[in-house]
Amino acid sequence: MEAKRIEGVSRRRFLKTSLGAAAAAGFPTILPSSVFGENSPSNRINIGAIGCGRISRGHDLPGIWKYDNAHIMAVCDLSAHRVEEGKALINGVYAKKSGKPYDGVTGYSNYHELLANKDIDAVVISTPDHQHAIVAVDAVRAGKDVYLQKPASLTIAEGRHLSDSVQNTDRILQIGSQQRSWKQFLRAVELVRNGRIGEIKHVEIGLPGDPAGGNPATMPIPSDFQYDAWLGSTPEVPYTLDRVMPTSGFDRPGWLRCEQFGAGMITGWGAHHVDTAHWGMNTELTGPVEIWGTAEFPTSGLWNVHGKFLTHAVYANGITMDISGDFNNGIKWVGTKGWLFVRRDEMTTPTDAGGKAIKLEPLEASDPKILTSIIGPNEWHAYQSDDQHGNWLDCIKTRKPPTAPVEIGHRACSTCLLHHIAMKTNRHMYWDPAKEKFLKNDPANALLSRPQRPPYTFSA
Repeated sequence: MEAKRIEGVSRRRFLKTSLGAAAAAGFPTILPSSVFGENSPSNRINIGAIGCGRISRGHDLPGIWKYDNAHIMAVCDLSAHRVEEGKALINGVYAKKSGKPYDGVTGYSNYHELLANKDIDAVVISTPDHQHAIVAVDAVRAGKDVYLQKPASLTIAEGRHLSDSVQNTDRILQIGSQQRSWKQFLRAVELVRNGRIGEIKHVEIGLPGDPAGGNPATMPIPSDFQYDAWLGSTPEVPYTLDRVMPTSGFDRPGWLRCEQFGAGMITGWGAHHVDTAHWGMNTELTGPVEIWGTAEFPTSGLWNVHGKFLTHAVYANGITMDISGDFNNGIKWVGTKGWLFVRRDEMTTPTDAGGKAIKLEPLEASDPKILTSIIGPNEWHAYQSDDQHGNWLDCIKTRKPPTAPVEIGHRACSTCLLHHIAMKTNRHMYWDPAKEKFLKNDPANALLSRPQRPPYTFSA
C-alpha cells in the first residue's frame, strides 16, 4: 500500500487545537462524550483501521466502536474514495455517540505511514487475504497490537513467518476467528473435549461454495486506486473490476474468487470451521499427518478458486477429517458414543413449500441429553470470551493471550492450505506438522510458498 499520506494530525495536537479553537470560538467541542474519566483519551486504546471495505465496515469497525475504551482515530485504504467513506462513517458514529460534531479521523493511503504514527496503539487489518501476513508483520514490528482478519496468510510459509514474528515481540495479535466467542461453539467444544460423545474418531466439515464466472476483459484502472500496491506481492496482471472489488458500494468482491489472492472457501470459511474442529479435537497447535482429495476447478471465466470438492486428512492421534461443500455448513464430531454438530446462528435451510426459510438449530446431537449435560468444575473449560473484538481490547489492556492467538490461527489456516494443496495435486501426501514439510514430496513442498514481487515483500 504505497502512496502519500492524505492528511493527519497527532492525538495530542488534535486535542490541544480542537479544544482551544472550540473554546475560543464559543462552539461545542468535537470530542466524544466519554472524553473525561475512565475512557479519557489518555486511557483509551487508539486504533488504526487498515482496509475500509466490506468486512471492515460491516464487521470490524462496528465491533470496535461499540466499546468506549477504544477510539478509531485513523483509516487507510488504497482507494482514495474508500478512505473518505471510511472517515465519514466513523466520524458519523462518534458524532452520534457524543451528540456533537466530530471530524477527528485521519486518512492514509500508505499503511506504513499509519504504522509510523506513535499515537496509534493498535491496528485492525481488514485487507484482502494476500495482504494479511505482510501487513501484520510490519504492524507488530512497528509496536502495534493487531486484530487480523482470517485467514492468517496466503501460504503456509507466510503463516510461519507471521507467527514467529509475533512471538518474537510482546504484541497481542488476535485472529478474527469469531466462532471462538460464540456461545454454541464454546458449548460444543466443551462437550466434545469432556467426552460426551466418547472418543473422537472422525470429523466432518461442511463449507459453502463459490460460483465460476467473472469478466476477464482488461479495464482502465480507476484514477483514485493504487492498483500496483493492491496487487502487492502477487504477480502483475491486468486490472479488471471482477478481479478486485466494486468501485462503488460494498458488495462481495471478486478477488475472493481468484487464486492469486486466496484459496477460496477452503480458507474463507474453512479457517473458521477447521479452527473450531481443532479446538474440539485438542489439535490446535499441530495439523494432520496425511492429506489427500479431489476438486473441480473452473475451465473458463476469470474466477478460478475450487468448486465441488472432497478432501481427507488423518491426524497423529488417529482422528480422520473430511471437508466438502456437500456436507451441511458446520462442524460434526463423531465419537464412540455419538455425534455432535454445530453451526452458526444465521444458518437456514432452503425455503419450504411456502417460500419461507427455516432457521436451523445451532447445536444438534445424536442424543438430545448430550446437549443438556453439565460440565463439572473439575472438567475442561474453554477460554471464555463473548465477543472477539472485545476480548482483543481487553487483552491489550491486561496483556493476557487472546482467545485466538497467532499460532492457533496459523495452524488452522495451514491445515486449510494443506487441503487446498491436496486439491491441486490430487495425490496422497504425508505431512510433518512439526517441521511443516511434506515427506519426500518436492512438488508439494514447492507449493508451501509463492514468489514475492518486489517491493511488496516481507521486511527484513
